[in-house]
Parts: sequence; C-alpha cells; structure tokens
Amino acid sequence: MAERGVAGLSLSEVARRVGVRQPSLYKHFASLHAVYDELFRQGAEQQLEAVVRAVAGCPPGLPALAAAVEAIGRLAMTEPSSVSCSPGGRCQSSNRQQRRSGPASTWSRLLRGVLTEAVARGQLTAAADSDEGVALLSIVVSGALTQQMANEPRASYEGGRFTSLMPRALSMFVQHFTANEQQGES
Repeated sequence: MAERGVAGLSLSEVARRVGVRQPSLYKHFASLHAVYDELFRQGAEQQLEAVVRAVAGCPPGLPALAAAVEAIGRLAMTEPSSVSCSPGGRCQSSNRQQRRSGPASTWSRLLRGVLTEAVARGQLTAAADSDEGVALLSIVVSGALTQQMANEPRASYEGGRFTSLMPRALSMFVQHFTANEQQGES
C-alpha cells in the first residue's frame, strides 16, 4: 500500500511478498476485505496511541485539541499507510462491529471528549461538541492530509504545503465555534 496506494493492495501481491501461495493466505484472511479490516484496526490503533500520547501531556481543552491534530498530521507524514487505514482514511473496515467497538470507536470518543472539555472550559461553543462539529473537524484534518499525501507525500509535517497549514485550519475551526456565540449563534 505504501508503494501503490490502497487500491493497489491485492492478495496475490501479498502472497508473493511473504513468499507463500495465495491460497495459504486464506488460512489467515478470508478475503481482501478481511485484510482491510485488519489494516483498519492497526491504523486506528496507531492513531489512537499517537493521540493519547499527545493529549496526555497537554492542558485540557484547546491545547489538547491542537496536540491531537498535530499528532494525527505527524503520524500521516511518517506512517502514511497507517492513516490511510484509520478513521477517516481511504481504507475503511467493512466490519461494522469493529468500527463501533474497536480502536476507531475509542479514538472517536477521545476526540469527542477533547471537544467536550473545550466547551466546558468556555473555549468553544456547544455546537463544536456536536456530530456536525466533529464532522467539520474531520473534514479540516482529513482534507489537509489528503491534499498533502496527494501532492507531497514525502514532505515533512512542518515542510508540507498542506500539513504546515493545519494549525491555521484548526484556528479557523476554533474561530467558527467561538464567533457564532458572539453573533448569537445565528
């Protein structure tokens, strides 16, 4: 996947690279979708670990949110395939139960908790801690990462044309969810 992208993954190529015949893979994975499910689980786990580490060393609220977004961006630039197969990535799990109860679900609850804390501290309006707010945050982060990976996949986080803008994009998100309150949440 690192060489050819998500669409380039095939069981025959996996078998060739690990030195087994393709039918032998079926002892471990029932289908290509099962491989995607495992990659999704691993990607979500890596992203969760990165965000947990980043948030643990920060004050709650907006500093934790900024640290979480940066951790996701840095992981994307150092482990692009892990982010491709994580919440919001191009390779999604077909296992609905895994999406609801696995690392992706924990990651989602953690991010939602960071937003909830920012709202409780008066740093963001209540609308930020809604499904729409979470979706907008996801769009901001995944949009920057998608553009970065499509245009400069080998750049550093700081040097990337799009990842270097992630703090400004997050600032726009924050401004949106603070300005609305000042305007009577119209």
